Amino acid sequence: MSETDGKKPLGLRGARPGQVKQSFSHGRTKNVLVETKRKRVVVPKPGAAGKPDATSAATARPPAGDASRRPAGISDAEMERRLKALQAARAREAEETHQRVEEERRREEDRQRRREEAEAREREERERAAALAAKAEEDERAAREAAVARKAAESAPPAAAPATERAPSKPPAPRKVEREREREGRGKARDDGARRSGKLTLKEALAGDGGRQRSLAAMKRKQERARQKAMGGPVTREKQVREVRLPETIIVQELANRMAERAADVVKSLMKMGVMATMNQTIDADTAELIVEEFGHKSVRVSDADVEQVIDMVEDSAEALRSRPPIITIMGHVDHGKTSLLDAIRKTNVVSGEAGGITQHIGAYQVTTDSGAVLSFLDTPGHAAFTSMRARGAQVTDIVVLVVAADDAVMPQTIEAINHAKAAQVPMIVAINKIDKPAAEPNKVRTDLLQQEVVVEKMGGEVLDVEVSATTGKGLDDLLENIALQAELLDLKANPDRAALGAVIEAKLDVGRGPVATVLVQNGTLKRGDVFVVGEQWGRVRALMNDKGERVDEAGPSVPVEVLGLQGTPEAGDVLNVVETEAQAREIADYRQKAARDKRAAAGAAATLEQLMAKAKADEKVNELPVLVKADVQGSAEAILQALEKVGNEEVRVRVLHSGVGAITETDIGLAEASGAPVIGFNVRANAPARNSANQKGVEIRYYSVIYDLVDDIKQAASGLLSDEVRETFIGYAEIKEVFKVSGVGKVAGCLVTEGIARRSAGVRLLRDDVVIHEGTLKTLKRFKDEVKEVISGQECGMAFENYDDIRVGDVIEIFERETVARKLA
Repeated sequence: MSETDGKKPLGLRGARPGQVKQSFSHGRTKNVLVETKRKRVVVPKPGAAGKPDATSAATARPPAGDASRRPAGISDAEMERRLKALQAARAREAEETHQRVEEERRREEDRQRRREEAEAREREERERAAALAAKAEEDERAAREAAVARKAAESAPPAAAPATERAPSKPPAPRKVEREREREGRGKARDDGARRSGKLTLKEALAGDGGRQRSLAAMKRKQERARQKAMGGPVTREKQVREVRLPETIIVQELANRMAERAADVVKSLMKMGVMATMNQTIDADTAELIVEEFGHKSVRVSDADVEQVIDMVEDSAEALRSRPPIITIMGHVDHGKTSLLDAIRKTNVVSGEAGGITQHIGAYQVTTDSGAVLSFLDTPGHAAFTSMRARGAQVTDIVVLVVAADDAVMPQTIEAINHAKAAQVPMIVAINKIDKPAAEPNKVRTDLLQQEVVVEKMGGEVLDVEVSATTGKGLDDLLENIALQAELLDLKANPDRAALGAVIEAKLDVGRGPVATVLVQNGTLKRGDVFVVGEQWGRVRALMNDKGERVDEAGPSVPVEVLGLQGTPEAGDVLNVVETEAQAREIADYRQKAARDKRAAAGAAATLEQLMAKAKADEKVNELPVLVKADVQGSAEAILQALEKVGNEEVRVRVLHSGVGAITETDIGLAEASGAPVIGFNVRANAPARNSANQKGVEIRYYSVIYDLVDDIKQAASGLLSDEVRETFIGYAEIKEVFKVSGVGKVAGCLVTEGIARRSAGVRLLRDDVVIHEGTLKTLKRFKDEVKEVISGQECGMAFENYDDIRVGDVIEIFERETVARKLA
């Protein structure tokens, strides 16, 4: 039965039927009936072809009013819009096609031009090489002919000379003719091959004419050797003597490079000397010096410290010096109004951004006064923990403004600031702040300053003093005028046209920007892109930010800026020097890091074994509180370490396992877990992985923003490690009048309480002739036959000692109580 029996086959109108044979696996086939739809051909209506140049427009744009050729439901306006969109699309497509063709043509012209330039360069190189080779061969041939003629003249007899002159010239030797013919054929074949090589590729253009070309110096050396060989003399190569700089240790390969010798030859010489070293191993300077002498070079011994000679200070000429703004450091006791005074001068509000209203960072700012004078200010912290910050501020300053509160007078940190200013030998201006308060006594401040050998002008001295109020703004103009006057007397100058030199005021690790250092430029100009070395770190200036947070391209003398682009976080107080190359900066930083490691290792290894044993024995009695400290800036971390060093006594102390700058990481949590230490975060937070790790491992993380709170909590935690103090209180005495033996109990003392109270729970001592015989507790305390808790003075009682029976008549029993008192660190 056929597949189409009783069924009408499906089909397409106007289609041509056909069959396709399909093949399957295992030799199976199947015939499939297919139908191909004929392409519809649109024949234009008669009469349309006769219209001049409007055929395409008529076919593309049917009349808007012809309803037979318009889709149903389309208005005339919609039809117009569709036709306009269609025309715009066709015009855009034509324009893109035209631009594509033009771009392809330009690219083809560019390719053709580069191809012609490369061919021209190749042709010039070939011509120059051919000219040099021809000249060399000509010189060689001339020298050879001259040598042959000279030998012939010496060997020929004198009489044969006229005959030689009359003889006709001989034709050239057949071998020479063949050699010239062969050379010409080779050059012609090379030219034909270059012409037939076709399109020039990038690889061929870079490779040149068949590989590496010989230099002009090599060609000259070849000519010289050929000339010497033609003259019959020995061919000797002149040895070039080099000056080899030898540090304390050097790698064999580097030594070979400095001598311009093969590393294998150097290794061979070392083996002859009995030193088995490969080209990647290090040898000492003495061995390297012997190798250098053996190879005929001169050795120059240098020290590792010579790498810092590139940043030696150079004296500036007087003509190059220019006036620079003064650097003013504001110092004083905590909460005397230093930052508020600077805010009033700058017309900003920095103090509200500090935790607890207390400055805990060095701030660097630049202020332009109404008279146009530019002043650079450093605001230092005032409380005791930040001694090193104040010292750094005094070292880089020109003028110190000592702020003293009129209602508080001279305080400990005021005295310390005075000492810093005297040590730095910089002039001082006293600003008596809070003059607007009712309790203000400026004369008391001046009198207290006399005790510190600071004599102000009003007391007949030379130190300028100004009464100011940061709140009302009183006296600020006088203060700025005195600062400008003092700066004019100092005549401050610097050379802005030299490599920059500056000091790091503060350094921190920013999450988004990496290591950031606040640098006060002291000399020269620091520019974007400069390579510098600062302490044990180096870097390239990626960006410079001024005190207002704006990006600048350069910073001149006395300008404070934030520097981005460091490889690591430097120490506060490090000196920044600009060098010429990254290699120099990296070499100096590596040397300083190595020197610091060696210094730390030497400090640990300097102690003898006996000293180490004594220290270990002493440390057995000392309880340690390990902590891990992370701070926002280097100065804060340094201040916290100094404060924690002072916490403790001979029984307990704080040991800082690690301190750093930046957020708390998983590595910090791992170290804290291994040591059982809490993690202290000062103005920083732990990242998400660190928080999760701390929760899993049970590591405590404590956050602080005020250094006082941190130190108080650490003191309290360290106090918990102190052993409790045991105090004894004597509560009574009893005298033994009689001794009884009781079965099951032992000896019982019949006593009379002569003083105080005898308690059952108290401790007792047995005294015989005022000597302590026994110390223990009571087993029983009875009055008559009843067990009692206590017996008052003047009454009799019976006492029995726990595990002790050696009691006699006349002995005295001392009754006392012990009290445990928790100790605290001062």
